[in-house]
Amino acid sequence: MDSQVLVALALSLVGGLSTSVGALFVVLNEAPNLKILGLLQGFAAGLMLSISFLDLAHNAINSIGFLKGNLWFFGGVIFFGIIANFIPEPTLAPSSDVRGKKKSGDEGGKDTLKKHRRQVLYSGIITAIGISLHNFPEGMAVFLGSMKGLRVGVNLALAIALHNIPEGVAVALPVYFATQSKWQAFKLATLSGFAEPLGVIIVAYLFPSSLSPDILEGLLGAVGGVMAFLTLHEMLPLAFDYAGQKQAVKAVFLGMAFMSASLYFLEISLPQEISL
Repeated sequence: MDSQVLVALALSLVGGLSTSVGALFVVLNEAPNLKILGLLQGFAAGLMLSISFLDLAHNAINSIGFLKGNLWFFGGVIFFGIIANFIPEPTLAPSSDVRGKKKSGDEGGKDTLKKHRRQVLYSGIITAIGISLHNFPEGMAVFLGSMKGLRVGVNLALAIALHNIPEGVAVALPVYFATQSKWQAFKLATLSGFAEPLGVIIVAYLFPSSLSPDILEGLLGAVGGVMAFLTLHEMLPLAFDYAGQKQAVKAVFLGMAFMSASLYFLEISLPQEISL
C-alpha cells in the first residue's frame, strides 16, 4: 500500500474513531429519561437535516446543476418513501396513553415500553446509517487533503474529529436507551465512524477509474433525499412525542446550527482545490 494512502488512512481513523469518544459520553452515564432523549433526538434530527439540505443536496446542485441535483435528491426521497411502506414498525403511543396504560396494569406498561424502545432503536439505526454515509465523503476529503500535504491532512483530520464527537452521541444515545447495552451503543457508534477510512480506500483505489464525479455527486444528493425523508418520517415524530413540539423544534434548530458551523470550519480547513 502506498505511503500516502497509509498516512491518509491513519488520519481518517483519527477522525472516524472520534465517534467512539462521543459514544463514551453516553455509556459512562445512566440512560436518560424520555424528555432528555426527545431533546437529543431533536438535536440529531437537526444534524441530519443540515447534512441533507445544506451539505449533500447543496453540493449536488452546485456540481451538476439545479435540475439534475433536484432530480437526484427527490429520486432518493421517492425511492425510500416506497421502501418505507414495506418496513414494519411499531406504533408510537402518545405520552398520555403511556401514563394511562401504566395505571391500568404493569403488563400494559411493559408492552408500551417495548414499543418505545423498538422505535428508538430504529431511530438510532437510521442515524448511524445517515452519519456513515456522511462520513464517507469526509474520508475522501482527508485523502485529497493529505495528498496536498501532511499539514493540511492533519488539520482536516482534527477538525473532522471534533465534528464527529456529537455524531457519536447522536448514534449511541438511542441505542443505549433501547437496548440498555453499553456495548451495543458503543459498537454501533464506532462502526458509523469506520465509513471514513472506507472513503479513503474507495477514493484511492476505485473512484478514479470506475465512477465519474457527476454520478458520485448525484448519488450523494440522492442520499441526502433519503436522509431527509427518514428524519422527517421517523426522528421528528419521536422527538415531538417525548420532548413536546416547542422544545423539540428548538433542539432541531440547535442541531442544524451546530452542524452548519461545523461544516463551515471543515470547509475553511481545506485548500481551495478541495471541498467536502
